Formats: sequence, C-alpha cells, structure tokens
Amino acid sequence: MNLSRSKPAVSAAASVETVKEKKKKKLPKVEDFFQQRDYVGALTLLEFLRSTGKAPADNDLWIAYASFHGGDYERARTEYENLSKDSSCHGDVWCNLACCYFMLGMYEEAKKTAEMGAPSGLQNRLLFHLAHKCGDETELMSHHTKLQNCIEDQLSLAAIHYLRTHYQEAIDIYKKILLENREMLAVNVYLAMCYHKLDYYDVSQEVLASYVQNHPDSAIAINLKACNVYKLYNGKAAETELKVFTDMASPTFTFAKDLLRHNLVIFRNGEGALQTFPQLLGVVQEARLNLAIYHLKHDNIDEAYTLIRDLEPGSPHEYILKAVANAVMGQDHGSQENIKLAQQYYQLVGTSGSECDTIPGRQSMASCFFLLRQFEEVLIYLSSIKSYFFNDDTFNFNFAQAKAATGNYQEAEEIFLLITSDKMKADYTYLSWLAKCFIMNRKPKNAWELYLKLETSGDSFNLLLLIANDCYKMGQFYFAAKAFHLLERLDPNPEYWEGKRGACVGVFQMVIAGHEPRESLKDIVQILKETSQQPQAKFILHAISKWSKESRVPIPGL
Repeated sequence: MNLSRSKPAVSAAASVETVKEKKKKKLPKVEDFFQQRDYVGALTLLEFLRSTGKAPADNDLWIAYASFHGGDYERARTEYENLSKDSSCHGDVWCNLACCYFMLGMYEEAKKTAEMGAPSGLQNRLLFHLAHKCGDETELMSHHTKLQNCIEDQLSLAAIHYLRTHYQEAIDIYKKILLENREMLAVNVYLAMCYHKLDYYDVSQEVLASYVQNHPDSAIAINLKACNVYKLYNGKAAETELKVFTDMASPTFTFAKDLLRHNLVIFRNGEGALQTFPQLLGVVQEARLNLAIYHLKHDNIDEAYTLIRDLEPGSPHEYILKAVANAVMGQDHGSQENIKLAQQYYQLVGTSGSECDTIPGRQSMASCFFLLRQFEEVLIYLSSIKSYFFNDDTFNFNFAQAKAATGNYQEAEEIFLLITSDKMKADYTYLSWLAKCFIMNRKPKNAWELYLKLETSGDSFNLLLLIANDCYKMGQFYFAAKAFHLLERLDPNPEYWEGKRGACVGVFQMVIAGHEPRESLKDIVQILKETSQQPQAKFILHAISKWSKESRVPIPGL
C-alpha cells in the first residue's frame, strides 16, 4: 500500500504564514505577571533572562521584588544583600533589604540597615513600625510626626492603630481612603480585619465580599473569610472555605502558608496542635497563645503557664489568657500570688473603657469577683450575658456555682443539670455542688445516688463526708446515718460514731413523729447492730425495740 500523498497536507502559503506568526510571538512581559500577581511566573521569566546573559540592568532588582511579594523573604534578602555589595547600587536597596529583615523578625538588623539608606517615606514608615515592635514610644511618636497626608503614610498609621488594638481609629482612616479612592479594593480587606477584631463578623464578610469577588485567589482575603465563617458557624464550614483556595493554589505557593496551617488546626478543634504550633512559635503571633489554650484544655497546666509566663500582654485576649493561666496555676498549686495576679489581669480587662461593656469584659469582671468570692457581684455580671451562653457548659458551670454560693440552690440545681460535658460532670467540684443542691432542695436520695456512682477514691470519701454533714444539718437523718456509717467503716474516727449515733436517733424520732417511713428503721437497726460494741448503740436498739412492741410495729432484724 502506497502511503505517499499527492496533495500536500499544508499549502506552501499557509506554511510561510505559520513561520511568520511564530516569529511574531514574543516572550511575555514581566509587567504582565506582576499585574496578575503571578510572582512565581515573574520569577521564572526573570531567572530565564538572567541565565541567557541578556537580562536588563535592573533584572536583579525585579527578582528581589518578586521574591519579596511572593512571600520568600529569605530569597529576597539574599538578592538585596548581593545588590548592596555594589557601591553604586540603587538607592532603595537599603530600605528594601531592611524590609526583608523586618519580615524575617530581625528587627535590630532592620533598624541599622534602614538608617543606612537615604531619608524617604518608606524609611520613615519602616522605622515607625520598628519602634512599635521594639516598644520604643519616644521613637514611635518621633516618626509619627513625620508622617504625611499621603495614602502610603495613612495606611501605615492605620496599621499601627490596628496593631495597638485601636480598631475604630483604623476604621476611620480606611473609610476615608476608600471614600476618596474607591478603586483601591484591597483596603476593604484591612477594613474587614478591623470589623473581625471587633466581633462584627457579618459586617466583616460584607466588606470583604467586593475584594474576594475580584480576587478569589487572595490568601489573606480567603483566610479572613474562613475565620469569619468559623466564628459565625463552625470549623468544618471554615475548613471548606480554605480547601477551595488550597485546591486552586499552585504547588509552589508559599505566601501565608504558615498562617493557613495554623488556622486549619484551630478549625479542626486543635487536631495536630502539638505538631504544628511549636513549629510556628515566633512565626505566627497567635501560635503561642493557641498552644497555651490547647494545653489548658487538656489540663497541661504547667506547660500552658510556661508559655504564658513571660508574655507581655498587649490586647484584651492576651490579658484574659494570662489571667486564666495564673488562675488555674494558683488553684492547682495553691499559690495566692498567682490568684492575685489573675484577679488583677481580669480587672484590667473588665474595667477598661473599650472592654467594660463587651461580653469578654463582663466575663472578666465576673471571674475577678469569683476569685474574690464575692458571688453576688459575680451574678450581676453573668446574668447580664447569660442569653449568649444558654448551651455553654463552662458558663453554666460557673453560673450555677455562683447561684449555689449565694443560697439559690433551686436555680443552681437546674443550671447544673443543663451541663452535658462528661468530663465536667465527672469533676469533683461539679459533683459536690450538685450533691449540696440536692440536699438543700430536700432530695437527699439523688445526692446518695451520685455517691454510689463514684468509684472508691479520695473524691468519693470527701463527697460522702459532705453528704453526711449536710444531710445532718438539714434534718435528713436517714441518709446522714448511712453516710456516717460508711465513713466510720472507712476511718474509725470517734466523730463519725457521734454523727451516726445522732442521725440514728434522729431517724427514730422522725418515725415516731410520722415524718419518716417506718421501713427506714430496718436499715437503722442493721447499722446499729454492726456497731453493737458501743454501749450507746445497744441502748438505742433497746429503745427502738421497746417502741416497736408498744406500737405493735414489727421491725425486721430486731
């Protein structure tokens, strides 16, 4: 079979046109990549130009620029350091190198390097932020006075307000910028971040929407959207938001990678915390705080306290976490010094002008008064926010304790029974307070059943002692007698016999008065027989026996 063709597949004219078209095709421009925020693509092209030896004079500057904006600050630092070795280097190199040091957390190097550059707006803004990072208020105010009314300086000022938790001041600046520059969509992200910090998550979502619609591949914007979803709904929904982004992201994408890893652990309720958070200490600011929270939730009190001990709190959440760590440490180790520190931190938050009328502020004041054992004051603050925490076990646990401590046992019992956490319900504090409520509400049988469900331990002994004493005080002698009887068997203390003796006589009197079923005497007789070596036990048994005969009330075992 002849496979040759008599008719050409492509005409000669078409072939010539194809060659011409290929000649017309040019390499893409670096500017196109930057416009699309494709820094990996820009770097690839710039490195190709460098390898050909035909790169423009400013090629290395653009490589450093692309590396910095792509989040590879180490690579950008290396490029700028190489450029700085040339005595005739571009004037911006020193400030740009200082920016790399700043992003890498090398603040001393950043300050020295920035001061080597020529005075400029960028230099002043960088030194302004370095003064904030180093806590130098004098330097901060000095550079503040040099800020101009240009967009870059105003954005820098708003960022400092944000970092110092002055969110409303930052919002005012961002709104003014947007009013005059509606095309600057990215400012909406900063504005949304302020609303998120103020707990206006729905408002934050609305403000963020316009930017996300135009830039669905923005790591910062999608991360903020996921955080809002987490606060408004749950971790699973938030994780879904992040997954949409990570699925579309390039495998070489590194910008904000650490932040996304950190937040995924939060969305997954701490899953992988011990593998992720320690690696991010000093990288993501919240990593230390969230690792401490993880340890607190898992009762690793010493580890949590070690992480928080040297932290200088700068925001309400940090003050609250420091207070919690000190409170738990103080209660666990019996340290009044830690308890006092916790009270002070709680009070600082609860009385601050910005937090006093917020939910965390009122919780802080309630916690402060709780540690001071001023439970009437605790109830004032908790009652004002209880509608926000109806199904919150921790809130209900504290609220019920405060109710019980002020003698409102009926409401305390109802609130204790709303708690669903198995861990909390197994805690001795919960069991002892609930038992006390049952007894005070004349339900001693329920308190006794709580004891029967407990395994033998130090807690079970203490609960038995509470039941014995409180039932005796409330005239519930039947269960007091049973409790004192068990206590005496566990520890032959003369005080337990005295309590048992009084409780047995009390039951006998109540039966005679018709306030206790006669069947109760059967157990009382058995209890007294087991203590027959006591002369008084024999005397009480004799009295019961005599009454039984005279009243013609048969008592089994007598």
